[in-house]
Amino acid sequence: MHFFSIKSCLWSFFLYFCYNQIYKRMKKLTLFMLLCTVATISKAQSDIDALLAAGVEDAEHFANDYLASGTNGLMHSMNANWFNTADAKPLGGFEISVIVNAASIKNDNKVFNLNTADYNNIEFAQGPSSQMVSSVLGENNPAVFVEVSYDDPIFGNQTQQIELPDGIGSGSGSLLPTAFIQGAVGLIKGFEIKARFIPKIDADDVSMSMYGAGLQMEFTKWLPADKLMPVAISGLVAYTHLDGSYDLTDSSGIQGQNQRIENSTNTWLLQLITSTKLPVINFYGGIGLISGKSESDLLGTYVVTNGPISSNPIVDPFSVSSKVSSVRGTIGTKLKLGFFRLNAEYHLSDFNAFSVGMHFGFR
Repeated sequence: MHFFSIKSCLWSFFLYFCYNQIYKRMKKLTLFMLLCTVATISKAQSDIDALLAAGVEDAEHFANDYLASGTNGLMHSMNANWFNTADAKPLGGFEISVIVNAASIKNDNKVFNLNTADYNNIEFAQGPSSQMVSSVLGENNPAVFVEVSYDDPIFGNQTQQIELPDGIGSGSGSLLPTAFIQGAVGLIKGFEIKARFIPKIDADDVSMSMYGAGLQMEFTKWLPADKLMPVAISGLVAYTHLDGSYDLTDSSGIQGQNQRIENSTNTWLLQLITSTKLPVINFYGGIGLISGKSESDLLGTYVVTNGPISSNPIVDPFSVSSKVSSVRGTIGTKLKLGFFRLNAEYHLSDFNAFSVGMHFGFR
């Protein structure tokens, strides 16, 4: 009994140490993600005053096209590294992980086609009526200017020239990062449950939290010759949810109250996985389907002004959304050294992504 008491204390100390080390690293990674988010949204808001003057419909149309590639890339990034083997853990086996993902940004994701024929009050200052302009992931080089028409209550129809906002451009390093703490526990008959999260973190005017849950089922565990087979085959279903909020009150440059952007993103991942079953180094791969929806709401009261003239307040101007439904292929490798493991993987999809993970566990 004394031996088992000491062993239990050592296990408790080990788990506490791992949790604290993981949490400290996750907090630094999440703060980095928040800084990227602040930079992105601040750029997007630089000309919101003039775009709202052109009309809520035009501002909503632009925002939807401008943000879509960024939210779609995020949905691919946040679904990497849900698994590192098809070999499900036995009953009571567990693993605690620190996972860092990044979706790569292709050139096509950095621009979108803005056709002024689809807008009511916006025209390009120069060039044709249809041009490629920066998305939230790109950069206008050279700068792109549009002319916004609006009705002034005193002077009638007026035109104002504005510069379209850049995205995060070269400053992002062409990557969209995400990071998690993740845990997995083995159940009976080849079932394994997983959970991942980012604790809610507030940094200046931004807050973010993320969580997810998954269930992995190893089909080869149900076969009589499971112990003799050199490979394992599994299926995975996983759900991930992200909440984000950015307070615009001090940065929008528009009179009003309670100005903010709120984002809610939900994704599902269905994946078929196969892997080797070797003592130290293993290889795995799979094919799956990512589906999800990201919704962003511009909320609060906005009073658009032009000199001494003010418009009627605009309340909760608009909501925009984007969806993904993409096939994804995965290849990866895992190194196991006792209770310590490392893995690296790469995903091929609409947004390619790579991921690395550091794991502590016992089977």
